[in-house]
Amino acid sequence: MEDIKKAIAQGLLKIEAVKVRPDQPFTWASGWFSPFYCDNRKALSYPELRGQVRDSLCDLIEKDFPEYDVIAGVATGAIAQGALVADKLGKPFVYVRSAPKDHGMANLIEGYLPENSRVMVVEDLVSTGGSSLKAVQALRNAGATVVGMVASFTYGFPTAQEAFDAADVKLETLTDYNSMLAAAVESGYIKEESLPALEEWRKNPSQWMK
Repeated sequence: MEDIKKAIAQGLLKIEAVKVRPDQPFTWASGWFSPFYCDNRKALSYPELRGQVRDSLCDLIEKDFPEYDVIAGVATGAIAQGALVADKLGKPFVYVRSAPKDHGMANLIEGYLPENSRVMVVEDLVSTGGSSLKAVQALRNAGATVVGMVASFTYGFPTAQEAFDAADVKLETLTDYNSMLAAAVESGYIKEESLPALEEWRKNPSQWMK
C-alpha cells in the first residue's frame, strides 16, 4: 500500500496537480484557509495517470469491499472517475448531486438505483468529509446500504475521521497528505524548510491564519 501511496503522489506532482502557496493561501468552501491545494481531477487529462488511478481504485475496492452491487460517484469531482471504475468492474453506475436539480425530476441521485442496493462510493478527495458523507446519507435515504468509500486523496484530518466513524463508513484512499509531502520534498517539488509550516497547518487547519 505504501508503494501505491508514493506512486500516486508522484504522479499528481508530475502533472503539477499540487499547489503550495503559504503566502497566498487558498480559501475552501468551509471557510478554512489552506497553503496547500490538491486538484487530483487534473489526472483525468493524462491517460497514463488516469488509468493508474482507475486501476488502483478498482484494486482497493476488490481487496477491501468485495460485496457490492452499484458504484456511486460524488458530484462533481468523482463522476468521471467513478464511471471509469464502474466500467472496468462491470458494475452499474449512479452519481449523487450536492443538491437536487431545480427542474425536471428534481433528482438528487442520477441513474437507476434499485432499492436495497449495496453501494460502493467513489470520491475524488476528502477534506472535512462533509460533502462526502452528505452523499452517503442521500444514498441511505434512497434505501441503499453504503458498504464503504474509496478516494484518491485525503488530508487525513482527525475531524474527518471522527465524522466517518460516527457515520459508520469505512474510508480507504490511494494516497494522503503526509505521503504527498514526503514525495514533494524527495522530488524537490517543495523545499524541506517549507515542511514545518505545512505540518503545522495540518494539525489545526480551522484556526490557521485566524
